[in-house]
Amino acid sequence: MAVIELTKENIEETIVSNDIVLIDFWAPWCGPCKSFAPIYEEVADKNEGVVFAKVNTEDEQELAAHFQIRSIPTLMIFREQIVLYSEAGMLPAPALQEIVDKVKSLDMEQVKKDVEAEQQQA
Repeated sequence: MAVIELTKENIEETIVSNDIVLIDFWAPWCGPCKSFAPIYEEVADKNEGVVFAKVNTEDEQELAAHFQIRSIPTLMIFREQIVLYSEAGMLPAPALQEIVDKVKSLDMEQVKKDVEAEQQQA
């Protein structure tokens, strides 16, 4: 599946309409971002049914601020609209694939119960 570009106009619909969404926050001037791009695309090609997206933090500063992106590249993973992973830095392909596999295998009913319990304690 091709990597899609997210903007403030399509990000919400993308997250709401898809089970698993990975977002790579990047910038054109960022060396590590450029190095991570082919790795991200390689793993995207191997994962049908998972949305791999990118947010150009230069063009979409509002989104970067909303998601509190402090350094790039930052990878954020949503499943059923819940943020399950948010980490700065690039990953090698095997590590990225391992994270995707773990996200796919999660028991989301248990995750939702855990989130609800955490919110009640707060």
